[in-house]
Amino acid sequence: MDIVSALTDKINKARDLDFGTIFNESIELFKKTWLHGLLLQIFSILVMLPLIIVYFIPFIGAVIAQQEGGYVDNDAMENFLAGMSLLYILFVFVGAIVLGSVSYALNAGFYRIMKKLDHNEEVTTKEFFYFVKGKYLGKLLVLMVVIILIAIPSALLCYIPLIYVMVPMSFFLMIFAFNPELSVGQLVSVSFKLGNKKWLITFGLLVVTYLLSVILTFVTCGIGGLFLAPFMYHPIYLIYKHVIGFDDTNVIDQIGLIEE
Repeated sequence: MDIVSALTDKINKARDLDFGTIFNESIELFKKTWLHGLLLQIFSILVMLPLIIVYFIPFIGAVIAQQEGGYVDNDAMENFLAGMSLLYILFVFVGAIVLGSVSYALNAGFYRIMKKLDHNEEVTTKEFFYFVKGKYLGKLLVLMVVIILIAIPSALLCYIPLIYVMVPMSFFLMIFAFNPELSVGQLVSVSFKLGNKKWLITFGLLVVTYLLSVILTFVTCGIGGLFLAPFMYHPIYLIYKHVIGFDDTNVIDQIGLIEE
């Protein structure tokens, strides 16, 4: 039995999960991880900052030029947007995928940190950068492209398919973080198996945690968003923990045990 079969076997044999239990465990775990979640947000912003600057500088320059004239010319702004070169748009798009892959690597590192904190293990900041390596970034870049190829057609079909696939896609990084040896195709396959098996409870938890984060962010005038945004990762982690789980030995090392 290979690693994918081993993971699939665990998913198929998983017991039912209780919504309230997972939600309460998410809150308790968040109490341990909130500081590292804040660091994740800061690191992610710093990673994407160059792209934000490159993307917005032309717009800022155009706005300043109009303000110096004392009025806003909507036609001039439309002409500016129409005049943007294809090369510039392509540069921004490629930059978004590349830097997005680095951000994905940080998120995967956060899952590892979350697991260590959950098990009361010592954590260092360098854990965030565990996957910021060439052999992992290439796989994450391909995974980002796969997400785009799944999300765009799903959104074009009146968004209903997108609502469905967002649950399996939410497990992509989780599966990758603890099974980085899997190929992109295997990661997608296992994620969809887990997402399909636990679709309803995952969707419900994602909706509730998102609404809670939005409400508290609004109440705190946006500042709370830096602390609360990572809260959505916790139900995903706990569902993986209860369905597949973490063992002292690697999944590959246990394939022989499963066969016996």
